[in-house]
Amino acid sequence: MNPAQFRHRITFQSGGAAVDSDGFPIPEKDAPFIDVVTVWAMNKTVSGREYVQAAATQNERVVRWVIRHRTGLSEDMRVLFEGRIFEIEAILSDDELKKTLTIVCKEVM
Repeated sequence: MNPAQFRHRITFQSGGAAVDSDGFPIPEKDAPFIDVVTVWAMNKTVSGREYVQAAATQNERVVRWVIRHRTGLSEDMRVLFEGRIFEIEAILSDDELKKTLTIVCKEVM
């Protein structure tokens, strides 16, 4: 593992309190996100594809982030990188050696 390759700072965010000041539930899309942890990561672009849906062009970018192994991360979090938001699709342990994790994400557009 070459530490120089981990040159991007990414922040994992978790959905915050899902109730407003009056105690009513906030729809998930409007709920605030709270920063959980910021780590150094290596970016690997997996694919980019363009497809037509409902007569409009849609773009989809899939990215892999490789980080040092840590606990406390889950697929219901999201990744924030330079103002861009990524939904986590999978968290994979590389070779089960507990050295690195691969986070597979899809960019929110």
